[in-house]
Amino acid sequence: MKSSSVDTVLEVRLRHEPGTLARLAAAIASEGGLLCEIETLRIGDEQTLREITVETRSSGEVARMIAAVEKVEGVTVMSTRNRVMDAHRGGKIRVASRLPLASVRDLRTIYTPGVAQVVRAIQDDPSVAYTTTWRGSNVAIVTDGTRVLGLGNVGPLAALPVMEGKAVLYDKLADVSAIPLVLDVATPAEFVETVARISPGFAAIHLEDIRSPDCFEIEERLAERLRKPVFHDDQHGTATAVLAAIINAAKATKVPLARARVGVIGLGAAGTAIARLVKRFGVDELLCHDPDPSAAARAIAVGAQTVAFSHLMANADIVVAVTGRGKLIAPELIKKGQIVLALSNPDPEIEPRVALAAGAALASDGRAINNALAFPGLMRGAIEARARSINQEMMIETARLIASRTEPGELVPSPLARELHDAIAAGVVRHARKTGMAGTAAP
Repeated sequence: MKSSSVDTVLEVRLRHEPGTLARLAAAIASEGGLLCEIETLRIGDEQTLREITVETRSSGEVARMIAAVEKVEGVTVMSTRNRVMDAHRGGKIRVASRLPLASVRDLRTIYTPGVAQVVRAIQDDPSVAYTTTWRGSNVAIVTDGTRVLGLGNVGPLAALPVMEGKAVLYDKLADVSAIPLVLDVATPAEFVETVARISPGFAAIHLEDIRSPDCFEIEERLAERLRKPVFHDDQHGTATAVLAAIINAAKATKVPLARARVGVIGLGAAGTAIARLVKRFGVDELLCHDPDPSAAARAIAVGAQTVAFSHLMANADIVVAVTGRGKLIAPELIKKGQIVLALSNPDPEIEPRVALAAGAALASDGRAINNALAFPGLMRGAIEARARSINQEMMIETARLIASRTEPGELVPSPLARELHDAIAAGVVRHARKTGMAGTAAP
């Protein structure tokens, strides 16, 4: 199924006799549904109540699948619901107190008059805010909603569920508090000014889902203006995860990475950052393709060679595609023994199984190579070190750690492995201390 598939939960009453469940499953399959989970809610002498989760490719298939189920003899559909919409009801996050409020003493400690002591302490020494407020572990996740997932310019409000999801990942994977901020702004200058004005309450700024080329200007201007980490995840989180995958792919296929030709197709936010990080890692020959001249100029600026699409496919040992165009790479373009990472979602430039059948030595897609591998631990480490920025050396260190913690037979580890993010954070702190970056953030 595609990553944009729909999960529908059916509550059904079935006649308690052999064959009923099989007929139900056949009806679901007849309309393209994939039977995922079956939970028995109640068993009676004549009827069984079950909850069944079905995955379909679209909402249109949902309606046809339900209609097919309703025609099955011995089956009654009691209710249906969308699992994803249900999970999002009320939002995915909230602000919760860390301290009890059960007595007048609690009130006087948390609020007035006790809080005045903390106010004065911060006024005298702003660095006290790191240890006495949430500023020391709080990230602003900021977007204008101009390039959300593979959906495009959906606007700030529609982008909010994605930002909430990022906040959940920060919390669960790295113990970092994160607040989604969706900005109704018209220009990069407005974006920068707004973020700069709200920045004092945050240890770091996480930029997300901003169209190219605005994202480059916004990140650069904020990094210059703010003495704290400014991290555009679509660029640097993706590039870090991709570098980890490239390291492991080269190792698995015995391709000497330093001497390999790496090709990057698509030079938007992700592609440009991948090209820059791969070049900084030490890959000597980097081929890039993008029909947009301004995008190609960015690749040339980092030392890449811009070439025709056909030339890249014919000559690259490792191909990374981040174009947003599904099925862009025809099977006949695959070179035997090539490593192919087709990362666009929901539809990759070429399906991994198709690339492998065409002769690729290894192939993967964006569902496996996820920026969630990198950003939680990377940001936590930078905050703990009080580093002014997250530099490419930190990203390379993170990529090496991700690659080193991959199980045999996998290209990258699961992003849900909490110990991975702990290791990344510790590694970033060590690197910051070793290179003099620790303690350079604004007080």
